[in-house]
Amino acid sequence: MMKTAGLLIRISSVLLLVFLTHHPTLAFLPRSFGISTSKTHKIITREAILATTAAVCRAQALREGRNFVQPNPLTVDSLAAACSSPDGAKGFQMSIDTIVNNNAGVDLGRTFFNPVYHFDNERFVEARSLITNGSKTVKDSINEKSYEAARVKLGEILHTLQDFYSHSNWIELKNSAPYSNLIKPETQIENVADSATPTCRNCNGNDCTDNILPEILEQKKLTSGYYSQWISKPNGKCSHGGLTDATSYIQPKGGINKDSYSASHGHLHEAAANLAIAATRELLEDIRKAVSDPGFLRLMGLTQSSVLCFVIDTTGSMSDDIAEVQRITSKIINSRNGTTKQPSEYFLVPFNDPDYGPLTSTTDPEEFKSKIGALGAHGGGDLPEMSLSGLQLALTRTPKRSEIFVFTDADAKDTWLKSTVMALIERTKSVVNFMLTNALSARRRRSIGNSQNDQQQSSSARLSNPSNEIYQELAQASGGQAIEVTKATLPQATSIIVDTSSSSLVTVLQAVRNPAKAENFTFFVDSSLQNLTIYITCNSPNYIITSPTGVSQRSSELSGALGTINKVGNFHAVHPNISDQTGEWLISIDSTQPYTVKVVGKSGIDFLFEFIEIVDGPHPSYAVLKSRPKANSNVTLMVTMVGGEGVRPTEIALVETATSKSYNVTVENFESDQFIATFPSVPAGEFQVRVVGEISSTRASTGPFQRQTSTQLRASSVTVTVQSDAGTLEPGRSLTLPFTVSTSGSGGVFNISVSNDRSFQMTDVPSTLTLETGGSVNGTVTLTAPGNTPSGTDVTLTIEAEAPGETDFNYAVLRISVVTPVTDITPPVCEIVSVNANCSGNCSLSWWDFSANITDRNGSGIQRVEVSQGLGTLNTSTVLDGGVNVTLVFYAASCCSPQVELVVVDSVGNVGSCSRSVTVEVSTTTSPTSTPANTTTTTTASLDTVTNGAERHPSLPVFLWFTVGFTSLYQFMQL
Repeated sequence: MMKTAGLLIRISSVLLLVFLTHHPTLAFLPRSFGISTSKTHKIITREAILATTAAVCRAQALREGRNFVQPNPLTVDSLAAACSSPDGAKGFQMSIDTIVNNNAGVDLGRTFFNPVYHFDNERFVEARSLITNGSKTVKDSINEKSYEAARVKLGEILHTLQDFYSHSNWIELKNSAPYSNLIKPETQIENVADSATPTCRNCNGNDCTDNILPEILEQKKLTSGYYSQWISKPNGKCSHGGLTDATSYIQPKGGINKDSYSASHGHLHEAAANLAIAATRELLEDIRKAVSDPGFLRLMGLTQSSVLCFVIDTTGSMSDDIAEVQRITSKIINSRNGTTKQPSEYFLVPFNDPDYGPLTSTTDPEEFKSKIGALGAHGGGDLPEMSLSGLQLALTRTPKRSEIFVFTDADAKDTWLKSTVMALIERTKSVVNFMLTNALSARRRRSIGNSQNDQQQSSSARLSNPSNEIYQELAQASGGQAIEVTKATLPQATSIIVDTSSSSLVTVLQAVRNPAKAENFTFFVDSSLQNLTIYITCNSPNYIITSPTGVSQRSSELSGALGTINKVGNFHAVHPNISDQTGEWLISIDSTQPYTVKVVGKSGIDFLFEFIEIVDGPHPSYAVLKSRPKANSNVTLMVTMVGGEGVRPTEIALVETATSKSYNVTVENFESDQFIATFPSVPAGEFQVRVVGEISSTRASTGPFQRQTSTQLRASSVTVTVQSDAGTLEPGRSLTLPFTVSTSGSGGVFNISVSNDRSFQMTDVPSTLTLETGGSVNGTVTLTAPGNTPSGTDVTLTIEAEAPGETDFNYAVLRISVVTPVTDITPPVCEIVSVNANCSGNCSLSWWDFSANITDRNGSGIQRVEVSQGLGTLNTSTVLDGGVNVTLVFYAASCCSPQVELVVVDSVGNVGSCSRSVTVEVSTTTSPTSTPANTTTTTTASLDTVTNGAERHPSLPVFLWFTVGFTSLYQFMQL
């Protein structure tokens, strides 16, 4: 026994050393994720999301009387176009990436070693709780419009759900459908092998196809493999298998995982992956029903065209500015209402001193106009205002890559938030534009009645206020503009809001020169680029712009051979209007003042990127960095192309913002539209990512393209890490988060700053940590959510560490969900009361109806009843029967629409699905498209699924048959 234990320890130590010290190579990734035919978590998740989203779009089109043609092949771009949301492809891709990246993250850190997250070690009950509790978090988050938090949690629980089919013996038990009990907390996990029951025998050498004991298969016992790198397993139990699984080297040897074709049970990999896709769809359908089709599409980012976000100073001197915001808002809304260019969501954050917020978020343009119209200018005794607090709120609540506009005529009072805002800009990649009407260096607070004085100010005055430096830094970091104007000339500058309010806006070139110098900038305009615009921010620039055909226009020519130049304050907007813009352009600038250059346009071709860490091992994976990449070290960039299968990068480069020097490396294909670039080093200062590539059709190449990020990035010798399984907050409870600060540079006293966007109480926060050179130190922060916090609220926590001398800083940004514990896990009950039908002859002239009583028994109460399938009319009312609320349902439909499924949702997201169908024996040639669209006379919000059975109604006519009951989601998907 001692000898066996010693051998196990030696094996475990060697395997752990191999896993922790093996240097990951780029060559491994294409083999594991790209060239290999094995289906990864990414492929499984992506296929399920695309299929489920296509079903949602098909259902919406049917309800609206539109045709829906499912594209083949089914891709992000093709599906966005089929769903009548071509400008939503980028948002759709970002949402999928967030879900997939957080799925991959479960194979890292502490969650990698936790068997519950992988259905290992027969931990079925605990793993199922992870899924069902996580599903509630997703639903609650969507209902609170916390879509990003919902995507993060969804990715995590999908990993666990998918692992069930690879790590358990569900496939070996000859099951051909998903195990629906995994997403239903009210059910039992049945027939699990107990801890004393042997489940496996030794593999026959490398052949493990028959290592599960026959009696386990005959008795339909559920088991999963044990995995560990340093401990044993119970006698007779199956192992996960693989090089780094120490348990697979002891009796019974081998494993049962189906993670790839080369795994222990690789012969069943295809079946496991296909069931994992079906199970993922089942969970997505469950969430879809819980939050409604519009809520599901917002979760997937498919309805996200552009958003309109204003952060507005509401102090007494801002009346003119507010009036201009009202004007430009009405212009945008009125001109785009009912078109695909209409913003998908509107955000408003007011601020003054000492208050800021609350944030208003709405999808209703008229409500937004009303909120803007209700703003008043008042107060503001001292000059500085809480502008950065308002901006922090906007950055954490708007979608990633939003365009945010800040209006103020005051200095920032809350300058301590500068690094926090910088961190949020880098993480969200949103663009911040400042409209600054304190342009004259001595700002004068004035009453509303003195607006004429400002109108008499000369717009040619030297516009540079030193107090705007912090705004200029933040604007440049985000790729935005800090526009200094007078109040009289502000309306001339707000045209940028109209120009940039588009989800298809792309950046072609961006550069900052401070200190200034004369320089030539070249950029390439491809055939897909429309609405080419050149922004130059500078007090007194001289420049010449030359087109690919050699036509030039000077900065002094406001209307010239290339187009028009609009000048206001320090802001120049050049709008070329020549017909042929494709080719290489040249901008020659000569200025003694610092300046920025930005070239944008509208195109469906763009790219998304993340810095990642690659981890080799039994489950090769990657982690998206939640902070700045490490300085003086190699970094890996993952790039996702948007724009179709014919768009491929030929060059991925890191470009120094101050000099335009580029760091180029070889591009490696990662998976379909994703590519990897590993850089041996990164620029020492600010840099951006540039992608150059080719656009090709099925027949030939159509030319090159060039894109660049707006966000400025930089590396850091400081690292801030927080455990990946931070958990969730409960209202009225506290959560303690350990974090680690480390440095690859000099030691000393590091300043620590922690903030959150909800003003939740924070305790135990160290103000400083002392690190040795090359060392690390641990700290904690305890966060408390108020007792009245709605379930599904998310809070963004930013932890910053600043090196001695303020020379360097880094951060960790976390989204933490606040979730009320689950107490009601039972779905609503549907009881059919009566059915009436007269389906004969022409179906369009015949009708049928049924009525039902719906109750939630002692649960949380019915929140919504809606038609999931069917083209009839639904009416509901509520009565009190014996102290129990009963929802009375009446549904009527043409006989051309003989099926109906009603989704019933209670207040915590449990869902019942009440179905009825009628088959008419009399044939008819009438097209069912003539049936009316369904309508509902009541509304609410939330939904889910449950299964039950019902008897045939005894009084129905003999020429009709009916099915009544609760249909499982998996069966419904097969219809």
